Amino acid sequence: MSRLSAAPLTRFSPPDDRTAPGPPEERGLVRDEVRLLVAAGAGALSHARFRDLPAHLEPGDVVVVNNSATLAAELDAELVGRGPVVVHLASRLDDGTVVVELRSAPDAAHPLLDANAGDRVALQGDAALDLLEAYPRPGSSPTGEGTRLWRARHTGARPLGQHLLRYGRPIAYGYLDRPYPLSAYQTVFSHRPGSAEMPSAGRPFTPEVLTRLVARGVTVSTVTLHTGVSSQETAEAPQPEWFEVSATTAGAVNAARAAGRRVVAVGTTVTRALESAVNPAEAAGTVRAASGWTERVVSREDPARVVTGLVTGWHNPDASHLLLVEAVAGAALTQLAYDEASRHGYLWHEFGDSALLLPDVASGPGAT
Repeated sequence: MSRLSAAPLTRFSPPDDRTAPGPPEERGLVRDEVRLLVAAGAGALSHARFRDLPAHLEPGDVVVVNNSATLAAELDAELVGRGPVVVHLASRLDDGTVVVELRSAPDAAHPLLDANAGDRVALQGDAALDLLEAYPRPGSSPTGEGTRLWRARHTGARPLGQHLLRYGRPIAYGYLDRPYPLSAYQTVFSHRPGSAEMPSAGRPFTPEVLTRLVARGVTVSTVTLHTGVSSQETAEAPQPEWFEVSATTAGAVNAARAAGRRVVAVGTTVTRALESAVNPAEAAGTVRAASGWTERVVSREDPARVVTGLVTGWHNPDASHLLLVEAVAGAALTQLAYDEASRHGYLWHEFGDSALLLPDVASGPGAT
């Protein structure tokens, strides 16, 4: 993997003591009762619940969500000749091979960086993964100290999708208090399976929130972006991901922009998809129908051109996701929001609380 050219400017202490240990339902809340911090471009801050989201948007705004569904992409396995490992299936590629990450057993706490091309990973059910080469290209480890992601070939008695249905579980990391079922990792929009990890910014949406958005005159549109694994090393760029932006969504985004209304992306995945579909022939920044693999990294050096608002969770220091948040909201507003969230005990990670970031549209996306 390549390295980011710059680090996030936002500074805050690691959120170890502020991580949500499980879904909000385990805390006696429904999905749309998680907290929502609203941060506007003039520095105005307010605290709400996610169900209040429609009240902070205006008629004519467009909210864009990700309809990708999460796979049961974590498997127990054995690195032949070495011992037990945990496999994270990151992506399925067009040539039939897959992208995988090997992590320590039994808790997947650390990546294993010393595997080699030609190694075999034995799976349950008489199946295997043969490691072919480093991904996305040989010699692309961000640290030069080993390989984190591999392109691999799957062999077995059943197709990989069926194997995951039988033996897989959702990818999870050590901060959760116990395993949770795959249903906990789906959003109300999920209907196109393909994400290694949940597009979690959309998790707090409920049918009631969607109804209130539509009643307020806010358009809700969809894109697809199948997420890879989120366990990047510090300063590691996100991996290529498959996306699709339809002509219908492109039209809704362009109409909102032409009318001077906001384009609010629900999550970094939606931002990446929309910004990967920007028409290069249009200096003003319009979106066209597009699909394929994107390596677009939205950052201060290559900022957002069409996204002017963001619904997001809370990200770790030095994460590439945080660099994208700064590129949309601006470093000053992002720092203000993170300071406020830290002071008021907002919860981090996929089952945590949310933010609505509304930078000054007049200054454009990413204004500081």
